[in-house]
Amino acid sequence: MIQQITYYNRLQEFQNSSFQSHQAVHIDLSFNCIDQDASGLSSALVNCTNLSNLTLHLGENEIGDQSASDLGSALANCTNLSNLTLNLGANQIGAIGASGLGSALVNCRNLSNLTLDLGNNQIGDQGTSGLGSALANCTNLSNLTLILGSNKIGNEGAPGLGPALANCTNLSNLTLDLSYNQIGAISAQQLGSALANSTNLSKLTLNLHFNNIGAIGVSCLGSALATCTNLTNLTLYLNENEIGDQGSSDLCSALASCTNLSNLTLDLVLTK
Repeated sequence: MIQQITYYNRLQEFQNSSFQSHQAVHIDLSFNCIDQDASGLSSALVNCTNLSNLTLHLGENEIGDQSASDLGSALANCTNLSNLTLNLGANQIGAIGASGLGSALVNCRNLSNLTLDLGNNQIGDQGTSGLGSALANCTNLSNLTLILGSNKIGNEGAPGLGPALANCTNLSNLTLDLSYNQIGAISAQQLGSALANSTNLSKLTLNLHFNNIGAIGVSCLGSALATCTNLTNLTLYLNENEIGDQGSSDLCSALASCTNLSNLTLDLVLTK
C-alpha cells in the first residue's frame, strides 16, 4: 500500500498537527534561520513515534551543534523509521553536532534508506570519524547517500568512514560526496579498502572532486574497486586531484576487472 505523504513548510503547522497519525511526512523549512526554533521542531518530532518515512529539509538555517544534537535525540525516538532524508547543508554544524546526530541515528535500527546532507558545514576530521562510527551500527542500510563536501575533512577524517562501510554489509547503493576537502593519497587508499569490504555494492557514486589524492591515491582506489565484483553502475568524480596520466592509466586498468559493469562514468577533467 502506498503511504500518503503529508507536507509542511511552516513549523507552526507541523507543531499543531496530530503527531501519532503521521507515518510519512515531508517538511521543508529551508532558508528560514530557524536555529532558535529548532528545539520546537525537535520537541514535536519526539512524539511522531509511528513515522516510517521522513524527509526533512533544513538547509541554510544557521543551525549549530546543539540544535543538530537535539534533532538527533528526537529522531532517536522514531524507531520505526525505515526511510530518512535529512538535509542540513550550509549550516554551522561542527564535530559535536555531527557526532551527536550520528549517535542518535543508531537507535533507528529499521533504517534501510538514508540520505544525510551535511555539506558546507564544519564537521572536520573528528565529526566525520564520529559519524562513521555511529553509522556502522545501522546494519540494515541498503541505500546510503552521504554528502560531506566542503567540511575541512583531511587524512584523519575520511578513513573514519571505514567502519560504516565495512559493517553495513547490506549496502547495495552508495553515494558518497567528499568533494572540496583535503583528502590525500593515504586516505584514498583507506577509503578504497573500506569499499572493498562492501561486497554487495551494485551502484556506487564517489565524488572526490577537488582533493589531493594524486596518482598513488587513485591507483590504490582503483585496485580496491576492482574487488567489488558486483558493481554494475559506477560514477567517479576525480577531477582536480593531480592524478596525472599514470594515475588515470592505473585506474582504468584496475576497473577492467569489474566485468559486471554496465554503466561507467569517469570525470577526470584537469587531472594534470
